Amino acid sequence: MKQITIILSIIVGLLTFTTTYAQTKKDRDQYEIQVDGLGCPFCAYGLEKKFKEFKGIKDIAIDIETGDFSFTYPAKQPLTMETVLAQVVKSGYTPNDSKITRYDGSIETNEKSEEIALQDVTSARLYVNGMCGMCKARIEKATTAITGVASAVWDVDTKMLSVKYDPNKTSESAIEKAAAQVGHDTKGTRATDEAYDNLHACCKYKRAQ
Repeated sequence: MKQITIILSIIVGLLTFTTTYAQTKKDRDQYEIQVDGLGCPFCAYGLEKKFKEFKGIKDIAIDIETGDFSFTYPAKQPLTMETVLAQVVKSGYTPNDSKITRYDGSIETNEKSEEIALQDVTSARLYVNGMCGMCKARIEKATTAITGVASAVWDVDTKMLSVKYDPNKTSESAIEKAAAQVGHDTKGTRATDEAYDNLHACCKYKRAQ
């Protein structure tokens, strides 16, 4: 009889835990971001530390090899896609494909749906300072995110950004500012010291005085 009582107690305990866990998950949003530039455990630690500024974050998982980063956050105080992507950039990395699965089942992504007619495209080459492949991913991500930019390719050796954009929707100045916002000086716009300091150690290029 005593054994039956113990078994029943264990079952009740497991059911209570499962119900509580399911309820907790139900009240949280799931965030998934593919991050460029995570080369080592120290990189992952820096990313995790930056996101822990968001009180209430849980279930953090980072795969260094693939760059897959995920976590959950309370649905009652949801984070926007823009806030999440900006936090990745502040950590010194580049966000790529991202998805948010809200507690109600709705899904948000950062896919760019805009298409620009070829006849509206203008080409330009802009100087953007940087050092490595991580810089390349960051610069291209920041500049292609601008409304009106069809493509942006940065060359590590020449430091030149080749862009195609719709002049009716954006400008070379706006593109330079986007690069500067993520820490990269351009000919016309200098990044803030804070943005530069947030760059990964291998991305710290020599700045003009």
